[in-house]
Amino acid sequence: MKSTYRSNTAFVFGWIWVAFVAINAVDLTLRYTGKSSLVAGAVLGALTAIVYVTALRPGTVLGEEGLRVRNPFRTWSMPWASVDGVRVSHSIAVDYADGKVLRLWTPTASARERAKATRRGVPKGQRGGLLRTEAVRTKAEQAAAEALAGKTHADWVGEQIVERSEAARRRDQAPPPVRGTWAIDALVACALAIALVVAAFLV
Repeated sequence: MKSTYRSNTAFVFGWIWVAFVAINAVDLTLRYTGKSSLVAGAVLGALTAIVYVTALRPGTVLGEEGLRVRNPFRTWSMPWASVDGVRVSHSIAVDYADGKVLRLWTPTASARERAKATRRGVPKGQRGGLLRTEAVRTKAEQAAAEALAGKTHADWVGEQIVERSEAARRRDQAPPPVRGTWAIDALVACALAIALVVAAFLV
């Protein structure tokens, strides 16, 4: 089964920005005033390229054959049997090929999210304050709280990567090579933004 993970906040913000730019592009076209319109268009183009490569493009795809990582300017294809280990701190780091490390752009774990995840496993009555009451939980609720205690979304995705890689190793699959390619879409977006900036200065 194929699953894609990304920063939902960044993704939503990215599309809101695209809608904002589309409206402004129409307005600049209808009310074209020469150099000032070109400068405004260049600024919008440059910011849109940044939003695209940092908010819309990044994603971590867990597929049947392996891990596919879309970072801002590179796309990596890593078969499950090639994964040597996974470490999660602020971001997810995947070890492969005897010491090489691939850092995933998304999902990440902020300090605030990690603190919230840590509190999740502590009953409300034990979190401090003058009045403390003993929280009553069913066995199922307690088991769920213990399973989620201290875990962020990045931790959970890291566990999924480990489980799939271990399953591939149990099948005695030989680790195929990890492939990394330049992201043509990101390079084109940046090239168009640079072209707009150059045009605004030259006109």
